[in-house]
Amino acid sequence: MSAPPALTPADGRPSDAPGERAGQNAGVDAESRTPAQHPTAAPPHPGAPPHPGAEAPPRPALPPDHPGHRGHPGHAPRRGPRGAVSRAAVPAGVLAAVVGAFAYVGAVDPNEPGHYPVCPLLRVTGIYCPGCGGLRSAHAVVHGDLVTALHANALAVLAYAGFAVLWTVWVIRAVRGRPFRIALGPAHLWTLGTLLLVFGVVRNLPFGGRLLP
Repeated sequence: MSAPPALTPADGRPSDAPGERAGQNAGVDAESRTPAQHPTAAPPHPGAPPHPGAEAPPRPALPPDHPGHRGHPGHAPRRGPRGAVSRAAVPAGVLAAVVGAFAYVGAVDPNEPGHYPVCPLLRVTGIYCPGCGGLRSAHAVVHGDLVTALHANALAVLAYAGFAVLWTVWVIRAVRGRPFRIALGPAHLWTLGTLLLVFGVVRNLPFGGRLLP
């Protein structure tokens, strides 16, 4: 005579066979186990090329003063005639101011007293500074008298010619959309200061009378 199946204390249903209980226990044990950790790929070497499927890292933001920044004045200049005219506006304004100043000096003769103030160094000490005669040389240049302009102040005439060359380079680069910068290092400044000093000293010596205005 077979024994009756054992009842579970919860629902009164017959308990599972030993094999089924073993399978359930094995499933619970399998679920409770920690899943196997797959080894992750090692990070690439800093000098190694990126993986073909990997995303490129984002580029760092450029500062506003960087030439590649969208808000920088030198970034992506406008093409065409209108862009060239707008870029040449500043050089044209500077030229208009210089031409106006030369026109005034050409109309009001500095050789006549009372039109312009006298050099303070010349009035106090009687020594000509490197800038003395500059207005008279500008007046002579406006009227096309280059010999008189060089006699009044040869260094000023060289400065006028240098400005003309720099302004021409400036406007050409501006029209082409290229920046124009004058980088003066210590050597340039020392050379310019020495030239002014030598010119101011020589024109006050007896053999430098030709450099006097």
